[in-house]
Amino acid sequence: MTEKEEIMDAGDSHASAASVKKNGRTSLLDSGEDFEILDEEDIDDDPPPPLEDAGGGKGKNMDESEKKNADSDSDPPGPVEEWMDVLGNDQLKKKVLEAGEGQDSRPQKGQNVKINLRTYLKDGTLVEEQPDLSFTLGDGDVIQALDLIVQLMEMGEKALVQVDAKYAYGVRGSLEPEVPPNSELSLEVVLLKATDAPDVELLPPPEKTALASHKRERGNVHYQRGDYAFAVNSYSIALQITESSSKVDISPEEENELMGVRVKCLNNMAASQLKLDHYDAALKSCVSALEHQPDNIKALFRMGKVLALQGEYTEAIQTLRKALKLEPSNKTIHAELSKLVKKNSEQRGVEQAMYKKMLGNPGGGSSSSGSQNHQAKSTWGLSWKWLFGATAVAIGGVALSVVIAARN
Repeated sequence: MTEKEEIMDAGDSHASAASVKKNGRTSLLDSGEDFEILDEEDIDDDPPPPLEDAGGGKGKNMDESEKKNADSDSDPPGPVEEWMDVLGNDQLKKKVLEAGEGQDSRPQKGQNVKINLRTYLKDGTLVEEQPDLSFTLGDGDVIQALDLIVQLMEMGEKALVQVDAKYAYGVRGSLEPEVPPNSELSLEVVLLKATDAPDVELLPPPEKTALASHKRERGNVHYQRGDYAFAVNSYSIALQITESSSKVDISPEEENELMGVRVKCLNNMAASQLKLDHYDAALKSCVSALEHQPDNIKALFRMGKVLALQGEYTEAIQTLRKALKLEPSNKTIHAELSKLVKKNSEQRGVEQAMYKKMLGNPGGGSSSSGSQNHQAKSTWGLSWKWLFGATAVAIGGVALSVVIAARN
């Protein structure tokens, strides 16, 4: 049971537009990589929008190179033609090709948006084209560049985006769509629609389960790419969906299915939190998973690892032994348990040596302690003898007093 096996509880599946709708929720804006539904478009090979006439005797027969020179020598034509450095680091730039309906029409985080997207490599190679791409804005359902850019677009706007690999597919690239590692991309984006997400409490149980699974799978993508903070964000969103109350009828079977997704999210979240060294949070996730499924082996295994990392070796060993009892052939649990038993023994040896040192005479203390015991016994022997003699003298004195009094 490797971390990779644990995190891949479900394969990547393409989610429909309906499955990515939910309530508006506060979520991590800077989500990491794109996945199945990610369709990104880039710069069209169509000529750029017309510029204002620079004047100066240039005729209609002017060739394209002359036109480019004239364009570069002219004054900036206005905001529609200018590049916007979105983050101020020259790694994410946006240029408006066709203006939209005004700033009031911009979508908000948590809304479901629909865009036309075309994605190109820097050399102009078309990577992917997908019309009517739907996702929840700000949930990390797509590459980070799209989550950032679409929030700045107006309804009906067409924009050109240049994005560094950091805000696209990063150092690992992508297999689907096929993007080489560390690739800069050009995206052509048209914002078509933005609607409020439906109330998840009113969603039919199958749709709620599908939506939660979709968010969980997105978290798996982040995890596999090493974006553990973004993975935690996606799992958190999925958990919110599974834990929301339902205002529609739900059968026991549907409830169990939703519970299964919840436990998977908790397990995967614990794995991500372990990678981030957030041990308390990971332990809490494991405990929550075990409350729903006390014999969940993955939750027990991760809980044992967390306890060990916190130095709680005895509890960690007990937890791993319980997991091993449920799955005796699991080599991963065997290896982890053996390692912990050895480490616990070493720690106990160190503690015993420390205690001896604190008490003094860490080495060869037997003879010293023997003489100390002998001295203590001798002291007690003398004390008892003295006490007995003093008592006898006192009794004799009292008797003599009585005799003298009687004679008088």
